[in-house]
Amino acid sequence: MFSQYFVAKKKLYPQQVKGKIRSLKNWLNFLLLSIYIFSPYLRFNRGESAPNQAILIDFHTDVLYFFFIEIWPQEIYYLAGILVLSALLLFFITSLFGRVWCGYACFQTVWTDIFIAVERFWQGDRNSRILLDRKKNWLYYQKKICTHICWIAISLFTGLVFVSYFNDVFVLYQLIINLQLSTSILGWILGIGFATYLMAGFAREHVCTYMCPYARFQSAMFDNNTLIVSYQHKRGEPRQKYHQGDDFANRGHCIDCKQCVVVCPVGIDIRDGLQMQCIACGLCIDACDNIMEKFNLPKGLIRYDTLQNLNTNPDLFSVKKPKFFKPRTWYYLVIISAICTLTIFGLIAKQPIAISILQERNPLYVLLSDGSIRNVYQLSVTNKSHLTQKFFLTASHSDLVELKILNQENNIIELKPQAVSEFKIFLTAKNPPQHTESLVVDLMLSDQKQNNYKTSAVLFLP
Repeated sequence: MFSQYFVAKKKLYPQQVKGKIRSLKNWLNFLLLSIYIFSPYLRFNRGESAPNQAILIDFHTDVLYFFFIEIWPQEIYYLAGILVLSALLLFFITSLFGRVWCGYACFQTVWTDIFIAVERFWQGDRNSRILLDRKKNWLYYQKKICTHICWIAISLFTGLVFVSYFNDVFVLYQLIINLQLSTSILGWILGIGFATYLMAGFAREHVCTYMCPYARFQSAMFDNNTLIVSYQHKRGEPRQKYHQGDDFANRGHCIDCKQCVVVCPVGIDIRDGLQMQCIACGLCIDACDNIMEKFNLPKGLIRYDTLQNLNTNPDLFSVKKPKFFKPRTWYYLVIISAICTLTIFGLIAKQPIAISILQERNPLYVLLSDGSIRNVYQLSVTNKSHLTQKFFLTASHSDLVELKILNQENNIIELKPQAVSEFKIFLTAKNPPQHTESLVVDLMLSDQKQNNYKTSAVLFLP
């Protein structure tokens, strides 16, 4: 019914290619996967009251641990600062080097590389996979089953590693061995595993083209000095097939072999110019350089270069150094430095004790038999340190106001480490000032080391 409006996307069979960029991608894949897999095993001693996993998002205490940095739910603004900083760094790198994040470090790219490598291991390279899909004999089903079993195993392992960032990894593996995984943990493992299996096994380039918003607004960060994967039209055109004995003196160096197309993981032809789908992986550069080498031609027909150099460099066989330092570069650096400084200063100056107070409004106040006025409050104190601490609570206007903490002698409170403690307090105005509807009372928490933490409460009067 809809075939006249839509054309089905052809399945891609990326061909294996060898070269410097492919080797670089392999090493980066190994490095990034190692960081992802082994980070939960890193330990960091925070004391007996806190987990010793270096990187952990602990749902039991609602605290994010990153080595010596601890971020509580009330400090979500730090996460906002880190996310803004990450976005600015991404935009900054994109303005200089194009979509290198997409081509080398994006999760979709790395896992798709792994899945394609598994597919190639069981089914062979491009031509073998094409022939295998056409025949659909017993060998086809055998190799497909082996491929999908490996994909599912990698996907489930990916989900398991993901869950390790939210649970102590050694406790998690012990639960798995004892078959005691909770349904929530099992659900997350299966959910992340299914998403990995779907995105890296089937969606692949569709994620980059249709689902990822980054491809849509990347052009706003590009200029003529942005390093991109470029095809030299002046040197390559007019392109034509090569026949034995042809002289390259009177023709373009592109022999229209389409190797740059068959190795592309998103299936575009870079010779058509910069396109939204291009993830700047550079595999077409390796493919083209290999062809140039076979015909004893200079490499670099397809290369990383800027539009400024391509349009102004008269030498077709040399690569001019790109101009990276431009006004926009300094703008980014200033903004990134400012946000980074503010975030680091905030983390360093962060107080170990957070105090807040909330009045019970039903009733707003109570008139006692002796004529004094009592207000009731809920005091919440968060002890972010890893030590049990004792504090003495005092109130200002001591000549007018009496402070009392429910079930606490001498107004001394004990705070458990890494915990939120709540107390009910009473503020009683024995000699309330006349013609005044409220009185602001300062509450001060003090310890033996003369550390003070202050908050304020409004004492309502009739």
